[in-house]
Amino acid sequence: MDTNEDWAERKEQEKNDRYSSLLGFINHLSHREKSGWKVSQINFTTGVRGSSHTNQFLTRLESLGVKNKNTGEAIRNRTVQKTLSMSDMILKFFFIALNSKTDWTLQSLPTEIVNKNTERFNLHLQPPRL
Repeated sequence: MDTNEDWAERKEQEKNDRYSSLLGFINHLSHREKSGWKVSQINFTTGVRGSSHTNQFLTRLESLGVKNKNTGEAIRNRTVQKTLSMSDMILKFFFIALNSKTDWTLQSLPTEIVNKNTERFNLHLQPPRL
């Protein structure tokens, strides 16, 4: 997805389109009720390959009150790391579904992640026996 040059702009537009009616509705109610509230949308987009537009990301963090450049950069780095980590996990689960080699794939994932994602089915991976 983020191999195309315009991936960020397209995602930005998709997010704006998705929530525009909600933003309009909330702002309309606020105006009608004279509450003084104004709603805006701030998108943070990271590509599946860990891409992010650094300046845009940091500027948007600043608009939320994160003024320290080092803190903003730490948040951006952590966001990219988590995105890549989750992509890796998704690929491993995809391997499970595709090849039905559940033992090998589940053992390559951290136990707490597997158990957290399977607990709603009352399934828990036991630590390997030595």
